[in-house]
Amino acid sequence: MHVLITGAAGMIGRKLAARLNKDGGLNGAPIDRLTLIDVAAPEPPAGFAGVADAAVSDLSAPGTAVKAVNGRPDVIFHLAGVVSGEAETDFDKGYRVNLDGTRALIEAIRLTGGGYKPKVIFSSSIAVFGAPFPDTIPDDFHQTPLTSYGTQKTISELLLADYTRRGFLEGVGIRLPSIVVRPGKPNKAASGFFSGIIREPLAGHEAILPVPDSVLHWHASPRSAVGFLIHAAGLSRAALGDRINLTMPGVCCTVGEQIEALRRVAGDKVAARIRRAPDELVARIVAGWPRRFEPKRALALGFTVERTFDDIIRAHIEDELGGRVAG
Repeated sequence: MHVLITGAAGMIGRKLAARLNKDGGLNGAPIDRLTLIDVAAPEPPAGFAGVADAAVSDLSAPGTAVKAVNGRPDVIFHLAGVVSGEAETDFDKGYRVNLDGTRALIEAIRLTGGGYKPKVIFSSSIAVFGAPFPDTIPDDFHQTPLTSYGTQKTISELLLADYTRRGFLEGVGIRLPSIVVRPGKPNKAASGFFSGIIREPLAGHEAILPVPDSVLHWHASPRSAVGFLIHAAGLSRAALGDRINLTMPGVCCTVGEQIEALRRVAGDKVAARIRRAPDELVARIVAGWPRRFEPKRALALGFTVERTFDDIIRAHIEDELGGRVAG
């Protein structure tokens, strides 16, 4: 099997490649070729036994997407994209990367022809929904995004569904919750503080909280995000039906509840490293995001997530900190 990962140098892309290598295959088939592309140089997972190709590549650049699918990958995990805050502050870049890059990829697939019909797993976002919301958002709630990022993801979902309907590919769109706790340095995502207020205190550093403790949101760990992608790749069209874009399960809690979970798991001294510094732009963006879902279809299809936010914190400590917390 040949697997292509776009956005492979990103956090989820790296973890996905490592998981596929650890598993030794996908959907019961061994992976003998792995192609990794991103605007930053991706690294193949250590010890991969097959052929691994890694390239610096921008899907929105002319001809790049065609080159990416020349090897006719069987499964494509499309993770490449500009994050929410950057898409809002740099309008042109957001649409070029998030929309034009996606369109270029699926068009390249369509134009390949010759019966080529790969499985395409697209990482969408709960930002496709916009306020006002019901207390709990059902699977059939309408998409009315209130950010450029959410709009770009919504259009891409519609394109994926149409290209699937026309038989050019087999698409699955998964609307990811905010993924926490993200390891490494902060990125430009407006949601970055959800990870920052956990990651930085656990590492012994101060964290900035730009929104009130009352902000309610929907979360999943990087472990779960990778699990969502792999599970999605194994779903049949018969199981999915015509509605191929799915809201993923998550853990719903307030920022204050996040902080209390941190206190339970790591202690008062760690939780005290959070400093409140209101940011109107971030607060405005977050205010337009959905908060709580009832993802019945995803749960019925077998997607799973952590039970509590405490579990999400413990996963970060195990996976990124070697089980140790800075005192």
